[in-house]
Amino acid sequence: MKLCVVGSGYVGLVTAACMAEVGHHVVGIDIDTAKVDLLNQGGIPIYEPGLEALVEKNRQQGRLKFTTDYALCADAEAIFIAVGTPPDEDGSADLQYVLAAAKSAAAYMPDGCLVVVKSTVPVGTTDKVAQEVSGQMAKRQVAAYVAFNPEFLREGNAVGDFLKPDRIVVGVEEEHSQALLKRMYAAFNRNRDRMIFMDRRSAELTKYAANCMLATRISFMNDLSRLCEVVDGDIESVRRGIGSDERIGQHFLYAGIGYGGSCFPKDVQALLATGEQYGVDLPVVAAAWQANKIQRQWFIDRLMGVVQAQGVKRAAIWGLAFKPGTDDMREAPSIDVVNALLDAGVEVVACDPAAVKEAQHIWGDKIGYEDAPEAACVAADVLVVLTEWLMFREPDWAVVAKKMAGKHVFDARNLYVQDELKEHGLSCVSIGRGKSCL
Repeated sequence: MKLCVVGSGYVGLVTAACMAEVGHHVVGIDIDTAKVDLLNQGGIPIYEPGLEALVEKNRQQGRLKFTTDYALCADAEAIFIAVGTPPDEDGSADLQYVLAAAKSAAAYMPDGCLVVVKSTVPVGTTDKVAQEVSGQMAKRQVAAYVAFNPEFLREGNAVGDFLKPDRIVVGVEEEHSQALLKRMYAAFNRNRDRMIFMDRRSAELTKYAANCMLATRISFMNDLSRLCEVVDGDIESVRRGIGSDERIGQHFLYAGIGYGGSCFPKDVQALLATGEQYGVDLPVVAAAWQANKIQRQWFIDRLMGVVQAQGVKRAAIWGLAFKPGTDDMREAPSIDVVNALLDAGVEVVACDPAAVKEAQHIWGDKIGYEDAPEAACVAADVLVVLTEWLMFREPDWAVVAKKMAGKHVFDARNLYVQDELKEHGLSCVSIGRGKSCL
């Protein structure tokens, strides 16, 4: 099939590359000329494992190209809209980019084309897109179809998630759209039927519901982690105990400093805004949002308590991205932690294998950067571990202890065994591992 994908961020670029990988001919459209030039020269604007090679392979084989010109939609059978929906001041999703993309594409798309909204949008947005498209198409005396097809991609594993999806959720209003989408996704659907068809509004709600459910699980475990600190329990034992129940499972039960990134914070806020718009209280979702804020501040308060008590002058940070496998720092815990340290007059030196360029956009030379974890620890009074990159999983604690000036390690991801660090004279502050770790 001939496809267009509007937007070349995490969702759009992965969609374009993976659709091309299974044989579709794809045109990626973006209004950012510099981004398009970079893509056509073999680079990519984001860090995502496996994506750069996939983009270049399909570009070289002629199935994928990039442009700023919407006129290349003229022969497309389907057009994906995968542009950003940043939160407004009230937490609701800003839809101007989605509607603008739909309007621009509708000026060129052929009769019978299918518009597939892939951006995460509030309930009812696809209806607005359909109105925008039909209004533009009517001027040309042609018509188009509109569907909603949410993404369920994990940053750091987005290519694998797209090529081997758990499910493919699609919101449609007519059989023609359903048939086109079945054809489009046939290559991903051969072993078993992964496609779940529903109406457009239910599909929109499904996307928000999935992310808010995962955010709630994280927030619930973080609540329990703070209780464990007080009653001298171990959140890891609790996690294993409840995760063994098949009704609960092991996923998203890890306590830590709280969730970040572009999806969970934005989608929780957007669902709350939708509830407010329709006059429906969502106390569980609201509690998940509040619990995440509490958890992050609780961790920072513990860190700053040591900073003030010990007169900390220099801090090492391992991990800046909100999670491993990405350079994304949107809503990353590291932002609040580093800013708190800088406000206290602490010198900060950070190590992250992917997010340094993003960090430099935020802090510039206000903090230092090192490629090696041990190098960041030189003369550090405290070490704060914020992202569970593999390179931080098994450090040589003897080397770390020798390089550090202080002894405190703040483990925001529960990666380490406290007794192992004690053997090297280090004190490990974990999350919910009992009072003994304080």
